[in-house]
Amino acid sequence: MDVQTVPDRTERAAMAPAEARALYAQGLQVPTTGWCARYAQANIISVPQALAFDMLLFATRNPKPCPILEVLEAGQVRAPEGSAVYGDPAADIRVDVPRYRVWKNGELAEEVSDVREHWRDDLVTFLIGCSFTFEHPMLEVGIPMRHQDAGTNVSMYRTSTRCLPAGGLGGPLVVSMRPIPAAQVADAVRITSRYPAVHGAPVHVGDPSALGIDDLYSPDYGEPPTIEHGDVPVFWACGVTPQAMVLESRPEIAITHAPGYMLVTDIKDTMYAVP
Repeated sequence: MDVQTVPDRTERAAMAPAEARALYAQGLQVPTTGWCARYAQANIISVPQALAFDMLLFATRNPKPCPILEVLEAGQVRAPEGSAVYGDPAADIRVDVPRYRVWKNGELAEEVSDVREHWRDDLVTFLIGCSFTFEHPMLEVGIPMRHQDAGTNVSMYRTSTRCLPAGGLGGPLVVSMRPIPAAQVADAVRITSRYPAVHGAPVHVGDPSALGIDDLYSPDYGEPPTIEHGDVPVFWACGVTPQAMVLESRPEIAITHAPGYMLVTDIKDTMYAVP
């Protein structure tokens, strides 16, 4: 497939993770919402080993936005073979994400599709659960995903809520927002609450000002939402939170995914569902 040709919505959903990652490694840069139905997706952040404990502690203290699915040890580009999450021998964290962000001293230096030239042997990579994972279960019961219907990236916002700091790391909570028809909000809460490893139940429903969000149509990340009559804004903790932390804490170097351009993992979302 020509990497400039984006598969249609049905093809994206039916694709296997390794197939999708091969396209991304060839240079296809697209948001991953709707790709590889029933497989978990992950946010990533790579930090120097000297900061790895602080990052682990930050995630432990803030499990809602930072639920850890896997950790790649210093210099590793994939998990050990046999890891259900990301142990494919062909996997390479330096090229398997459609778009990366490279941060230098807290400033966004580049957005690229390949970070091999920026890679360091001391980088420790954290794979953090992503709410794209539970979009498929919601779609299966008829809850619309407005951003998928519109072909846009999900809307994400920095909030006035502070995360618990760890060592030299700290920053605000970031949330993703999906407009949900009022009659289906309870179903959305019920379904997503079964997936705590990918952010779980919403952190807020309704008035965005309660989170310090002034304008829903001006997200900090992603694209403006499509909101239809009768929709209610529903907010989930978001794995872009570590990027807001990078902005504030200013580590020497960090590599992350671009918001909405996730790592598609090899593990089924059912492995993270709780009764």
